[in-house]
Parts: sequence; C-alpha cells; structure tokens
Amino acid sequence: MQHCTYSQSSSNKKTINMDTVKKAASPVYSRNDTSKVDLSNDEWKKLLPKDVYDVARLKGTERPWTSKFEKSKDIGTYYCAVCGNALFKSDTKFDSGCGWPSFYEPISKTSIIYAEDNAYGMQRTEVECGRCKSHLGHVFNDGPPPTGLRFCINGVVLDFEKAKDAEKKYNEQNKRS
Repeated sequence: MQHCTYSQSSSNKKTINMDTVKKAASPVYSRNDTSKVDLSNDEWKKLLPKDVYDVARLKGTERPWTSKFEKSKDIGTYYCAVCGNALFKSDTKFDSGCGWPSFYEPISKTSIIYAEDNAYGMQRTEVECGRCKSHLGHVFNDGPPPTGLRFCINGVVLDFEKAKDAEKKYNEQNKRS
C-alpha cells in the first residue's frame, strides 16, 4: 500500500488557525460561485493563514494524524478552505490508516484537477482544487470499491459543513423568501 509522504515548507510567518479566520473576509471564498480563481501567490499569502498557505500554495503537507477531519464520521460536505469549492461528500470518506482524511471519489468531475508530481523521487498524481488550483493532496490506486481510488487530502485545506446545518440554513433562507 502506498502512503502519503510527509514534507513541510518553511516560512517565517506565525501560524493562524483557519477556524479563527472569517471566510467572509476573503473576497474569493464562496460556496456558490463556481468561477475560476486566479490570484498570484503574493495575493494568496495576504488572504490565507500560514498553515493553509503552506499546503495550498507551496504544496506542503500537514503532519499525519493532526487533522480534525481524519477520524470524523460527521455527515455533510467537504469544501476547499481556500475558495469554498465543494470537493467531497462524507459518504465517500473512509479510514485508510494513512494519517490524512481519505476519500474514494470527488463530488464532481470538475471539483478536482489532476497533475503529475515527480517530487522527492516519486511518481504520484497530485490533486488540486478545480476552482482555485490549490494543492489538496494526492490520489493513489489503492482505495476501496467502487472507484479503487484513495484521495489522500490535507485536512488543513478542507472546510466541512454538516448536512443538518446546511438543511437548517436552507430552510431559514426559504422562510424569508
């Protein structure tokens, strides 16, 4: 079984937890807008917390078994923490034992972009967000049926919305209309 590899990128900026950053403050974060986002790394660096920037834009990797999503069994949708693009449904998540949240199928064909990654002397397939091209992780051919794929994703670049929370928001918005 192939495993994700651990690497870190260096930076002198202090770490900020993504949970403390308001998504509304980012001009590109939207769970409804599907238009492509194309910003320079300097612009991303101003918008993103250090830990998210290091993984999403510098293709870093968070430490294994540190993601709050790795063992999560909540029902809902996983989004790109950088731009809000829908990436995975929780019913495609499985415990791969690799130390990172793993999924066997993206939410749609356009939610993910695939790129060749030959870094560190390995041949892998990188997965990026289909909207903002942020690095998410890698995909391997050792996952469960029905796809046989294992999308090994850095939890720091994921947002999650529970299905019940989404339903409540939807119902509240329809009452106002």
